[in-house]
Amino acid sequence: MPPILHTHRDNISWITLNRPEVMNALTAEQRDHLIALLEAATTDPATRAVVLTATGKGFCAGADLRSPTTAPPQADRIPGDITRTIKHGAQRLITAVLDCEKPVLAAVNGTAAGIGAHLALACDLVLAAESARFIEVFARRGLVPDGAGAYLLPRLIGPHRTKELMFFGDAIDAADAERLGLVNRVVPDADLEKTAQSWADRLAAAPTRALALTKQLVNASLESDRATALAAEAAAQEINMTTADAQEGVAAFVERRQPTYRGK
Repeated sequence: MPPILHTHRDNISWITLNRPEVMNALTAEQRDHLIALLEAATTDPATRAVVLTATGKGFCAGADLRSPTTAPPQADRIPGDITRTIKHGAQRLITAVLDCEKPVLAAVNGTAAGIGAHLALACDLVLAAESARFIEVFARRGLVPDGAGAYLLPRLIGPHRTKELMFFGDAIDAADAERLGLVNRVVPDADLEKTAQSWADRLAAAPTRALALTKQLVNASLESDRATALAAEAAAQEINMTTADAQEGVAAFVERRQPTYRGK
């Protein structure tokens, strides 16, 4: 079986990490494949939502540090190698999720550690199975968080909670992750796929361009002053009003019927 499974049905791109024997730890090749799939989702008009999940007991244990392609061997490193590896590796993966113009839903089936946790938390919506755990494992390995962790977590839960998770590296279960605001909803393990399908169906039936613009506005708002944010909002509304879905939504409201959005 391939290490990443990909299916496309009913306007939904399903991406499944499939190396359960190593808790879906990512090699450089698999990371690049994920990036390519996310970039393809942006440009494919037939894709209106993305689901990211995994097989086995782990969602993703982080980078596969046993893989020779994950980082240059110690003896062969030159100054700048680590920076380049992170910029073009883990950071590029998280950026691909954040910049994908289609809504990305994570269905976290098990342990998400290190870059695996950041991969889930970068998604627009996060469903977690009751057995899921999230671990900021870097300090336990003597490392600094990468893969945009120190960027993502403070924006989700604030600096003090972030430091607690990152300094101690303790695993938190799905219920605590929901309480902290790291995930949207926790569901029984047996219901994860069904719930992910239901949410993805709703996303795929929504006005796709409006969701893309909304995602951009929300992501940018955490770094914008009020004037910039309001100007971006007005510009996004102007752009969106040229879409067929916006015209359909207004017409459906006037005509008192349910709209039918086509992602255009």
